[in-house]
Amino acid sequence: MQAALAVLAVFLTLFLVPILVYGAMSQLTGLQPPGDDPVVFLSGVAVSKLGTAVAFVGIWLLARDSLGPQLWAYVALWWVVCAFGEVGQAIGPGYSWSEALGGILSETIYLPLSGLLLRWILPA
Repeated sequence: MQAALAVLAVFLTLFLVPILVYGAMSQLTGLQPPGDDPVVFLSGVAVSKLGTAVAFVGIWLLARDSLGPQLWAYVALWWVVCAFGEVGQAIGPGYSWSEALGGILSETIYLPLSGLLLRWILPA
């Protein structure tokens, strides 16, 4: 039950923080959401973020006895993986550097929050 609660809490963090960040960026820079249908876009994002939440919590559950005292190293490794993903997307077609910057900013907020949620819901 606690694992499911942790997945839900992390998922909501991973999903909602970027909406707020990209919303603010949209207001400041005119950044537009990709695609023609925002519901379809957000559905795809939700599936991706759910998978990330399951992996984030699952790896923590498997290794929390070792990782417990090193929560910030765990979060930092996730940040590096996600930031490289953003840069990789920006290098390719159909994704701007502004979007990548928004993603990296989102990750800088939601990964530490997710780590704190793990420590709170699933302590080592």
